[in-house]
Amino acid sequence: MTTHDPIRFVAKNMRVDLRLIAEMIAPGTRVLDIGSGDGSLIEHLFRTRGCDARGIEIDMSEVIRSVAYGLPVMHGDADTDLAHYPDGAFDYVVLSRTLQAVEQPRVVLRQMLRIGTRAVVSFPNFGHWQLRLQLFTRGRMPMTRTWDRMWYETPNIHPCTIHDFFDLCATEGYVVERWLAADDAGRRAPWRRFPHLANLFGEQGLFLLRRK
Repeated sequence: MTTHDPIRFVAKNMRVDLRLIAEMIAPGTRVLDIGSGDGSLIEHLFRTRGCDARGIEIDMSEVIRSVAYGLPVMHGDADTDLAHYPDGAFDYVVLSRTLQAVEQPRVVLRQMLRIGTRAVVSFPNFGHWQLRLQLFTRGRMPMTRTWDRMWYETPNIHPCTIHDFFDLCATEGYVVERWLAADDAGRRAPWRRFPHLANLFGEQGLFLLRRK
């Protein structure tokens, strides 16, 4: 893999949640990043953790940009194309801030834990207090830095809360090996033992899952 200067610039400026995700991934492992965007997580995992990391991305312009930088990214859709991967092809499958935008979240998670030993999932928490307050006081869909599009323009068709995701994992029989809540600046919410507070004050949730 090449490491042009533009890639290093991207990696230095990658989203904070991606840095938190990278901390959950063991060095030297096989990783698939679903919705890899500009490829910054892939480059970061390759350069700092020695991972065999690759991605799929639905936005062709991002695919072209990643490939131009020497990153192994393919054009694909999480809702339809994961079925083409063989069982156990990866150690980790990552879905960062995309779960709420896929058409079939349960199916996508099942596919992730079919083709990967572990899944790492992050999503914006719709249970955050600012969203609740806006709904209560204004009676309209909330607008924040994270939820920043009008309801009729947003790609987020399945918003969920941290509680919702815990319930889904229990229903599907997934083991939550690690989880944390964080704000958009990447500060970990200090409520690891208090999920109710994490659901109220965490702007995003990050989970490391495996099958039982």
